[in-house]
Amino acid sequence: MELRHLRYFLAVAEEGNFTRAASRLGIGQPPLSQQIRDLETEIGAMLFHRVPHGAELTAAGAAFLPEAKASLAAAEKARLAAQSANRGETGRLSLGFTASSAFNPIVSTTIRRFQARWPDVQLSLTEMNTLGLVQKLERGELDATFMRPGLDDPDGIRLKRLPDEPMVVAVPASHPLAKQKALPLAVLAKEPFILFPRLVGLSLYDDVVRACREAGFELTVAQEAPQISSVVNLVAADLGVSIVPASISQIKLAGVAYRPIEGPPAVARLALAVLRSQRSPVTENLMGLLN
Repeated sequence: MELRHLRYFLAVAEEGNFTRAASRLGIGQPPLSQQIRDLETEIGAMLFHRVPHGAELTAAGAAFLPEAKASLAAAEKARLAAQSANRGETGRLSLGFTASSAFNPIVSTTIRRFQARWPDVQLSLTEMNTLGLVQKLERGELDATFMRPGLDDPDGIRLKRLPDEPMVVAVPASHPLAKQKALPLAVLAKEPFILFPRLVGLSLYDDVVRACREAGFELTVAQEAPQISSVVNLVAADLGVSIVPASISQIKLAGVAYRPIEGPPAVARLALAVLRSQRSPVTENLMGLLN
């Protein structure tokens, strides 16, 4: 039994006439009559009484009618569901992000736009360090992740590079350097630094180290912090200075002063990462928002 048999049966039942049903379906009356006979043979019961002016449902036909309608409705629902999924309008999106990338307005804006445009997609968010996010991505536990990438794309991962973000110096508000409007990195040469462990923020850690080297010195890490927000807290505690993405300056904490970098800028990279092998319409929709 095929869906067309159900559509043919329904047309005859609603029109009460084989000729009008054939015209409605856009086929000839003899082929329609043959299809109905084939359906009756398969079911093992007559569905219509052939009468002089048309066709009337038998008891079997009357019982078959609501089930045929339900089957066609279910098939249409399935068709629409498949089309919606193919367009990425339904499904799930598991999205990761690093603590530092969460402060970047591109990330929050993209998530907000995605939810507004595809409200039927179930969105789940995970915050972790870059290494953990990459591992979850590789294991298929995440569909995509905002991260601070290195200079090269990791194996098997496709990166949508986003605009570089300038970095700023975070110093204790009581520090003499806080009195200056902008700071060349060279003035930090003798200062104790607060950074997160390299394993936690691989590329961001390397970017800070590289910026200091280009300014002519090797930084001294006096204290490690578990995450970017902790860095700011420790700066406020007067334990040292740091270099952080400019968006971190949204953390308005008493005891911390943010100052732009004078001279060659230091930047933090940002990207949306997906597996090269992924073909999810939902994920492609997310990527498309960043074009």
